[in-house]
Amino acid sequence: MARLSEAEITEHLAQRPDWSLENNNEIVRTFRLANFPAAIAFVTHVAFLAEAAGHHPDIDIRYNRVRIALTTHDAGGLTEKDFALAAAIDEILG
Repeated sequence: MARLSEAEITEHLAQRPDWSLENNNEIVRTFRLANFPAAIAFVTHVAFLAEAAGHHPDIDIRYNRVRIALTTHDAGGLTEKDFALAAAIDEILG
């Protein structure tokens, strides 16, 4: 999959305002859940989405906060896969 241009990344980020660009090669969002079990349930849901997509995010869990970072390592940056998975993750919590 082709790496996105800066203009394409900006366009995609406009549609995902809760995500931010970090290091010019990954998008990141931190989710706040009710408690630790809710955070783990959320991560489990993300894991199934990621596995189905064949695209696996970096996930950091800190009690009720879950930080998700997406990038396409094979492409050396962001691709459509990252934004598609970000959209699917956003749908989990509505």
